[in-house]
Amino acid sequence: MTTMNQPTTAPTRRDGLLTAAVVLTALSAVLLGAHISFDGDTFQDCVYLGPSTRMYVTAWAGPVCSVAALLLAVRRTARFGGARAAVVCLAVLLLAVQVFALYWVYAPDPAGGTGCSGLALL
Repeated sequence: MTTMNQPTTAPTRRDGLLTAAVVLTALSAVLLGAHISFDGDTFQDCVYLGPSTRMYVTAWAGPVCSVAALLLAVRRTARFGGARAAVVCLAVLLLAVQVFALYWVYAPDPAGGTGCSGLALL
């Protein structure tokens, strides 16, 4: 009686790179959401405090994760397919939004330094 050996579908290095790219893209989206949720840190009692440390951290960590996901997704060792194309498109879209968020962290006070109204005293 002979038994037939079933080929095992062990994850290869290519699958690991694509999985890492998907995880980094998801982490990048979570960091963007966190950055947006921390937007209320800039004002307290109509006084502009500036961006908080967690806004700086999420503003820098998001694009780093997006770029790392892009680099892993476009590696030659990764298989080309629908998942890879989706990761690349999503990472590019997230990167564009995160670069804008990074710019916004370093932009000057939108209220002009005069409180919540943004209007200077006449």
